[in-house]
Amino acid sequence: MSFPIVVWILTALAAVAIVLTRLRLSGEDAAGQFSISRRITLVHFGAGIVALVLWLGVLVAPEDSVVGGPLVGIIAIAAWWVTAVCGLLILARWLPAKGRHVPEASGDTWSDGPGLSLLAHLGMVVGVLVFTYAYLTAAV
Repeated sequence: MSFPIVVWILTALAAVAIVLTRLRLSGEDAAGQFSISRRITLVHFGAGIVALVLWLGVLVAPEDSVVGGPLVGIIAIAAWWVTAVCGLLILARWLPAKGRHVPEASGDTWSDGPGLSLLAHLGMVVGVLVFTYAYLTAAV
């Protein structure tokens, strides 16, 4: 499988992770050990949409155009990193805690435990590493 195909597949998976995170955490009783700030989820979604749109522009636009130029590519990679860091902060809601006043972990109908969140957000970090490498080496 060629490297550009891998980048396209990871782009599609990143889009799915951004949208599903928004859908999963939009309710009041999101799964996890702790509740997280709504600002983190909003930044995750906003930066993810910006990253996705700009990244798609970088992938399809000619290099001599404004959208295919270096400034848009750098902004897209930066937005991907913001999205990935927010995703890791979202994972913090699953950190184990002990004590008398720690609330019980709540579940939802998406999965039993943090498996889906771990897969999506750790996968996003790997994807962003691949995007950064692809952009820096001009592989796409």
